[in-house]
Amino acid sequence: MLILRSFLAALLSIAVFAVEAAPSAPAPGPILVLGDSLSSAHRIAPETGWVHLLEQRLRGQGSQRSVVNASISGETTSGGLARLSKLLAEHRPALVIVELGANDGLRGLPLAEIRTNLTSILTAVRAAGARSALLGIELPINYGPQYREGLREMYRGLAREFNAPLVPFLLDGVALNPDLMQDDGLHPKAEGEPKVLENVWAVLGSELAPKR
Repeated sequence: MLILRSFLAALLSIAVFAVEAAPSAPAPGPILVLGDSLSSAHRIAPETGWVHLLEQRLRGQGSQRSVVNASISGETTSGGLARLSKLLAEHRPALVIVELGANDGLRGLPLAEIRTNLTSILTAVRAAGARSALLGIELPINYGPQYREGLREMYRGLAREFNAPLVPFLLDGVALNPDLMQDDGLHPKAEGEPKVLENVWAVLGSELAPKR
């Protein structure tokens, strides 16, 4: 009996040691935001932009995921595509949030050209083993219903094709509120950025939040 007790005690000690010595689960791969001035905190303090607020929210929920903001003011889909390969190799993200197309649209570029560039971006993200998400934009009404609806359908079609979550309009609830928009009528003030984050979180929250 004494030998049996000693044997069981030894087994228990080994089990406790194994639990204590087991390495903690690695943090999920980074989140890469590939965007333009709507994501680069244009003319406001960087810490007030929605991308920084996203990282703060994740930290507050106990997530160890880092958020890499690769957004550049004035960026286009072709510019984002040109930079993407290096960004994927450097950061090895698990999720790439693509917020591009606004500057292409404001320049009136053909929708087929915009779609081709975004398709190449999403294809490269998938080939790198990462997930993608799309943030859609809206253009001013003077661009006409045909072009504006074509842009909306482009984002919807790409989201279906790549099984990517889609935020239909990043500035929903912000763009038409002068209290939340800068004087240029295109970019949110710092006061509008929390609402921008809510628009993103409403679609991506279940994927971004740490799993319990």
